[in-house]
Amino acid sequence: MKITIDKLDADLHMEAANETGGKIRMDGTRSIEGLEGGMSPMQLLLAAAGGCSTIDIINILKKQRQDLKSIRVDVDGDRQKVNTYSEFKKIHMHYKLVGDLDPGKVEKAIELSVGKYCSVSKILEKTSNITYSFEIDS
Repeated sequence: MKITIDKLDADLHMEAANETGGKIRMDGTRSIEGLEGGMSPMQLLLAAAGGCSTIDIINILKKQRQDLKSIRVDVDGDRQKVNTYSEFKKIHMHYKLVGDLDPGKVEKAIELSVGKYCSVSKILEKTSNITYSFEIDS
């Protein structure tokens, strides 16, 4: 796996690209003279956790033959200063699913993803208390 990061026009504005051409913009916040023209690296960590677990959940529910129409996850992270850097101490993921779904199967899929399968969550749980909730709309 390889990622290449190029600085764009402004000091902190960057673009990351993967080997297959996928791209994402990164930037710093205005408080550190960024343009906010992309996600900050810490926001990308939260997005990665939400994206990773959502992929797992979709695949698990598909195997369970659940009729998932759509899924959205809101990820909130609370950071804490540690020496010269900050880390997430709390991360909460709230999943909003639409479809004819068994709540027990949804909860099990989320539990398996966050607690066992999602590599990003497994890395972040070393410093963060990761919690989740969900709601289903048919």
